[in-house]
Amino acid sequence: MLTRKQQELLLFIHERMKESGVPPSFDEMKDALDLASKSGIHRLITALEERGFIRRLPNRARALEVIKLPEAYTPSPQPRRGFSPSVIEGSLGKPQPAVVQKPASESEAVPVPVMGRIAAGVPISAIQHNTHEIVVPADMLGSGEHYALEVKGDSMIEAGIFDGDTVIIRNISNANPGDIVVALVDDEEATLKRFRRKGASIALEAANPAYETRIFSADRVKVQGKLVGLIRRYH
Repeated sequence: MLTRKQQELLLFIHERMKESGVPPSFDEMKDALDLASKSGIHRLITALEERGFIRRLPNRARALEVIKLPEAYTPSPQPRRGFSPSVIEGSLGKPQPAVVQKPASESEAVPVPVMGRIAAGVPISAIQHNTHEIVVPADMLGSGEHYALEVKGDSMIEAGIFDGDTVIIRNISNANPGDIVVALVDDEEATLKRFRRKGASIALEAANPAYETRIFSADRVKVQGKLVGLIRRYH
């Protein structure tokens, strides 16, 4: 028998993995359950693991596997809060469902320029020029211009963004608190971080407790775009 919070968390993890293939971060779990701290999430996950509903996978950051669901579970169409990147995943090592999918037509795919690498860690030199193009599903994009960047570093792993991923960025110059953005610092360092405001200053927040939040005066930071999608290749 699960408590209400345990069941809410289990279903949130299950629905998120169905949507994106990536487990939610502890921050996303905390926000979804309206908890004050991540320590409550740790206790809930431990309880679910002890009861055999989930399993933590060893040697992988934030890796969870849902083993079973409550008997009375009914899929819910309700949207979930928190960041949920669009992820295209390879099929290597995964069982395939018995579903026949039609290949996307040319009108359903859009070429996006890859503009070099972006640091998900300590900022690196500013974004390079166009190196090549990738083709992404049109429904991953909205209005406006877009570009792609290859991720280097592990500072955003709790947002589901890993070293070697390719992020899709909408080219805009403004952001709301909590958005994951490409930030240009002092016109020479580019980094991928969560955007926050601290009074008159701007905070660039990592999604990895090993990295400190960096705070700058507003005139030192320029938003170069907002994260809208993520592509992960498996080799």
